[in-house]
Order: sequence, then structure tokens, then C-alpha cells
Amino acid sequence: MKQVRAKTIYSCTECGGQSPKWQGQCPQCGVWNTLVESIATPAPKRFQGVAGKPSAVRMLGAIETRDTPRFPSGVEEFDRVLGGGLVPGGVILLGGDPGIGKSTLLLQAMAAIGATRKALYVTGEESVEQVALRAQRLALINAPISLLAEVALETIVATIDVEAPEVVVIDSIQTMYTETLTSAPGSVAQVRECAAQLTRLAKQRGIVVILVGHVTKDGAIAGPRVLEHIVDTVLYFEGDTHSSFRLVRAIKNRFGAANELGVFAMTERGLKGVSNPSALFLSQHAESVPGSAIVATLEGSRPLLVEIQALVDPVQGGMPRRLSVGLDPQRLALLLAVLHRHGGVETSGYDVFVNAVGGVRILEPAADLAILLAVHSSLCGRPLPAKTLVFGEVGLAGEIRPVQRGQERIKEAAKLGFRQFLIPNLNKPKQIPDNIKVICISRVDQATAYLRG
Repeated sequence: MKQVRAKTIYSCTECGGQSPKWQGQCPQCGVWNTLVESIATPAPKRFQGVAGKPSAVRMLGAIETRDTPRFPSGVEEFDRVLGGGLVPGGVILLGGDPGIGKSTLLLQAMAAIGATRKALYVTGEESVEQVALRAQRLALINAPISLLAEVALETIVATIDVEAPEVVVIDSIQTMYTETLTSAPGSVAQVRECAAQLTRLAKQRGIVVILVGHVTKDGAIAGPRVLEHIVDTVLYFEGDTHSSFRLVRAIKNRFGAANELGVFAMTERGLKGVSNPSALFLSQHAESVPGSAIVATLEGSRPLLVEIQALVDPVQGGMPRRLSVGLDPQRLALLLAVLHRHGGVETSGYDVFVNAVGGVRILEPAADLAILLAVHSSLCGRPLPAKTLVFGEVGLAGEIRPVQRGQERIKEAAKLGFRQFLIPNLNKPKQIPDNIKVICISRVDQATAYLRG
């Protein structure tokens, strides 16, 4: 009897779209070289809505609204990133590099939650004995957590039916598979279908589901991009594995502010929240040095003081180099052009290196003025006065633009002993304490003149 060959299709690893034949470019998302061959599977049954029953059309004004109650995870910095705590029915995706501390953070949170609520930790990468060994190292061996080592989605759902937990951790989503699909665990179809079914389960029963996600070599969460659209909150674990400090950043949050930042220190007893993270990113110099400027950046709802360091050195041959760490390299090139055109400072014959201390990434333009002054300070060899804070956006016409929530930035710096502020004119506070000096500027040439004295 002739064996029937299984029908194959080509799935996009970026968006999950399908094509009957291989193409260089995905017809759905337009990304090149992302189509991989897989066995075609029958489409699963369609969902009937988040409540498990047919949806009905309703008028907006007839819908009763109510505040969604939250409950704490027991880890203060984790709650800050989430917007105040866990929301029943919410689905959280936590991604990060291997060994960064994802499982450690969630085990600590589940131990605290388990004291008052039923918690289930599902591990697909480790045995329950390995999880118990980690709990023993963290002094959590007696924590009231239910453990399950399983990768079959149907078995996990059946266990949830029996145990009825309020919080479920899936570690990790890339190891899970459903029997309705024949593709291997970790494939685009499996990750998408397992995440969709777990999300439906969370909405139906009002339980919190936390998914751990692997990341690619580019730092993005592995699997289809739709994975981040399905869930309510996307968190990224950042930091150098050789450093003891870790950052958790909210990229998406339907129940709180995006770009919120939580800071942790890795210790022998697990991750500990850092109550004053600005101290991690400030200079440890005994006196002011050239090429250094302190900026107050805004991470979510938290003002954060970060040291910007610049090194300007004559070119030793070849083209001048422009390198930035923790800052946008395109923004650096723009600021050097503005510094030359409107500040009269020439850097074309110099290598320029700029770094945000502590491994933090600064995305907002409030750091423009600090970058500009740090570069100029290194070039002319003049340090900024001690305990001086700088912030402001620099425009292409050489103007210094205001930034949002300037008063909060000044207040945070004043708590840490800063007494002099170089800020945009429109950010001038209405009331200035006697022990604080505020210098307001509106142009780049005023900033360079201030540094020259």
C-alpha cells in the first residue's frame, strides 16, 4: 500500500503566517528568510469569547464598569513594574537571557503569594527536585507552592481544574505543546496555540497566568510576534550576567504604565529590591572629572538619576568612531552635528565614546543636554561643578526644549543632595528653595558658554 505523504506548509517564524510554498519574503509581514517548513495540521476549534460563551453586541453606555482589584506579589519592585500588583485574569509574559534570574524572581514571588493564595508552579525545563534545590538555596523550601513538571497543555489544564489555583506560572511557554497540533514544542504554531489557550483559560476563570519566555540572540522574545499581542503585560529582564544588578522593564502593560522599571540586586538569597536605584548609576568619584554629567531620566513613573560619561580622543588613523552604550547611536550623531553647528564645538577629528553608567538604557530625549555637555566637557577638559543635575531635549535648530515632569526630576535630585540644576527655560520651577540654584537656558551656545565659565 502506497504511503500518503504528509502535507507540508511554510510558517513564518516572525508573525506565524502560513504559505503553501516557500518564498524568500513572508507574504503577511514582509520579513525576509523567515519561512520554515512544517507539517500542516487541522485548524483548532475557534474560541467563543473570553467568557467561554457566544459574544453578544452591547451598547457602550449599557456596560457596567468596575475597578479591577489587585493583589500584591510579595516582591515590591515586581509590583511596581506591574502597576501595583497582579490583576485577576491577567496574563504576563516575562522574557530575558538565560541565567538572568527569571525563575528565581518568580519562585520568590510565588512563595509570598502562596502564604495567602493558592499558587501552582509548572516547570517544563526542570524536574520538581531541581526546583526544590533552588528553593532550598533561597531558603524557601517550606514555601506553600504546588509544583508540577509537565509540558502537555491538556494535562496542565486538567491539573488546574483539580487544584483551582489563583496564580499559575508556566516555565517556559516554549517547552509546552498541545496534542491538537503535530508540530514540535517551541514551533511557531505550538507557542501561539498554547499561549492562546492559556490566555483564554485565565480570562474565563479569573486566574493570573505568568508565562516565562526565551529570547533570541537579538534580545527579542522567541516565537511569533503575536505572542506579545495576546498577553496583557510584557516584561523584559535586563542586565549583565557578570553584574549583581538586574532590571525588569515593562514594555507593554494594559493595567499600568509602560516603560516602568524595577531594580534588583542578586544575592545569595535571591533577588532583593533596590529602594534607591539612583545610587547605582551615579558617579563614585571623589571629585568632579571631565566628561561626566548627571541626568534625571524618567522610567515609567520613577525619576532615575544616571551618570553619562563621555570620552573624546583624537583619531589615531582612519575614520572617527562614534560609539554609545545604553544610548541611541543615531541620537549621538545628531547631537554632535548640533554641537558643531550651534555650539561651535568641532568633533570631526576625534573619536567619541558615550556610556550610560550601570548598564541602564536611556530612551527618552531628556538626556540630550547631558550627552552634549559630557562630550564638550571631555573635549575641553573642564568638569561640570559638583552636584549639578542636567536635563533637556536638544532640537536641530539648537534650541533647548522642555521635558515632562521636570519638577519631579528636580525633587528627586534634591533628595540626593544636588544643589545646582541646568535645565530648559520652560522647566523653571515656580518656587525655588534658598539652598538650590537653578540655571535656565534656551540655546546650545548658552550651555557651552556655561561650561567654559
